[in-house]
Amino acid sequence: MTAEIYFSNNYRDLCEEQGTGAGFQFEFSCNRCNDTWRSPFEAYTGARMASWVGKGVNAAWGMLGRAGSGMSTAADGLAGAGYGHARDAAFRRAIATAQGHFNRCPRCTHYVCNRCWNAGQGICLTCAPDTAAEAVAAQQRGLNDMVAERAYTAGQNSAQQFAVNTPRQLVCPQCRAETHGSAFCPSCGHRLAQQDTCGSCNSQLPAGAAFCPDCGTRR
Repeated sequence: MTAEIYFSNNYRDLCEEQGTGAGFQFEFSCNRCNDTWRSPFEAYTGARMASWVGKGVNAAWGMLGRAGSGMSTAADGLAGAGYGHARDAAFRRAIATAQGHFNRCPRCTHYVCNRCWNAGQGICLTCAPDTAAEAVAAQQRGLNDMVAERAYTAGQNSAQQFAVNTPRQLVCPQCRAETHGSAFCPSCGHRLAQQDTCGSCNSQLPAGAAFCPDCGTRR
């Protein structure tokens, strides 16, 4: 009985991509940075021998004017029967070699490469980030937060000069262009409908009014 193989899911089997007759190769990846390590390619000698046998049989039967498909199929069957055992053996060797390139974090159970491993703490850098790198990142976050806060305050101060109660047409009814709240359309010059309001009580002023009809403030 074939022995069981203990492995994780951070690998990719390249055997199927290259074809079962080519050989064996496996690619392992870091669960943190996704960097990969690929095992050396191992040719499948069984498939090569089956190919030689098949070619020899076909050549011999071809000289006799007969087809040797039965013998070729038998040779391919022998190669296929040994493929599974050969692949498992190659997989074990690849895992043994890959263990020198990856570490299993006891906290999150992820497999990470040596560059993502905190050797001083014995866990991955996701669970135990580098202190110096975290300090630099925290300083940058603090700088960004302070700049954003100052910019927000500057925006609040500028808002005092913005007439928030003035009605605005954002789309010109004449040419359908965006107006950005202007009094005239920047595309066709059409005068946009804007209602005047009293600067004292914010009441709407009738067209042509010199004084506010509600509070008497001069326009």
